[in-house]
Amino acid sequence: MKDGIRDKNMNDLFKAILCLETEDECFAFFEDLCTILELKSLSQRFQVAKMLNEHYVYSDIVKETGASTATISRVNRSINYGSDGYKVVFERMEKKNDGE
Repeated sequence: MKDGIRDKNMNDLFKAILCLETEDECFAFFEDLCTILELKSLSQRFQVAKMLNEHYVYSDIVKETGASTATISRVNRSINYGSDGYKVVFERMEKKNDGE
């Protein structure tokens, strides 16, 4: 994470998220924390990232998610030039799915 946004408040938020143990706890916490629009935006960006990771083309991502090409480009830039957060999550999700 860029040092400019890493502060005590952000650290507290992420520590709180790491305390969550189930999907139900995540739903409850994020419903309390975020507006419905914020949650929908976050989940849309995550779906875009998953589809980009699976090598979908922009036009298919637009159709499937309703995301704008600007959003898709922004997510793509994060995947390619970001902090590797998506990479870590996708690798762990894949490993977890392989173990089931």
